[in-house]
Amino acid sequence: MGIFRFEDPEWLVALVLIPLLVYRYVLELRGDRGAIQFSSLAMISALPMTVWTRLRHSLHILKVAGLVCLIVALARPQAGKEMVDLSAEGVDIMLVLDISGSMEARDIGRTSRLQVAKEVVAEFIQGRTSDRIGMVVFAGESFTQCPLTLDYDILLNFLRDICIAEQSWDGTAIGMALMNASNRLRDSDAQSKVVVLLTDGVNNAGEIAPETAAQVAAALGIRVYTVGVGYAAVGSSRVRPAAARELAFDEQTLRDISERTQGKYFHATSKEKLEEIYREIGELEMTEITSEIHVDYTERYALFLWPGLIFLLLEFVLANTKFRRIP
Repeated sequence: MGIFRFEDPEWLVALVLIPLLVYRYVLELRGDRGAIQFSSLAMISALPMTVWTRLRHSLHILKVAGLVCLIVALARPQAGKEMVDLSAEGVDIMLVLDISGSMEARDIGRTSRLQVAKEVVAEFIQGRTSDRIGMVVFAGESFTQCPLTLDYDILLNFLRDICIAEQSWDGTAIGMALMNASNRLRDSDAQSKVVVLLTDGVNNAGEIAPETAAQVAAALGIRVYTVGVGYAAVGSSRVRPAAARELAFDEQTLRDISERTQGKYFHATSKEKLEEIYREIGELEMTEITSEIHVDYTERYALFLWPGLIFLLLEFVLANTKFRRIP
């Protein structure tokens, strides 16, 4: 946005003299009398009007214009452009995703739990702006799918490539996954360090217990949001009677992890619920964006100084040549 100002506006007071100069000139025209008197001006009146005759008032116009320009130049006009500096104290987020065999179940949407989770996580990533986000996947073992990054396109590509773990390393190593994510956040300088852990199973693999990993996360100042997905399968039916619905995951462990790290526990029973959960987490971990407005000014007095000098110089030259008056 363009801004205009005068650095020394007190000089503009001198502009009140300009109307006085014009008034004095008008009075001089009315009271001006020739030094030589003629009995008749009929012969002179019959002479044609030349260009220079028509421009006889131009000297005063040049003088007035020159003085106005010089006064404005003395007031130091400046043009400024408003600049807005945005700074964001970002959040570092590690997304931890269960890819064990049980994530193939189709009880929270038309596709598998994993596919639904990937779609919701993708929406979550696209909703962030200045946060570094990384990703850890786990089954019987834990792997870093993507380290902390601001390149969301790469992160989304890694997310699309995630698939169910092979049978050879199937399982649910919640403690190892949380420890892996915490290790990625250990050296972070972000104002907020967050882990979002999604699972549908009970910790049954890995050398580190979930409770131990939670203690480490809490010591590092990491807040852990845990999300339990789905129910236990009953037979092969996708639609289970309400009485038969049992949690397939260890809800108490997930609660303990979130409480120990000052996070929050959630339970997702549908895609809509999972979307709501990730939206809530996103609102809880908002990036604080601050703005500082300043204006860069540049001098513009030269735009008035040089025309003013030219007008006055031209007035001086013409007054002593074409418009020279003989007393």
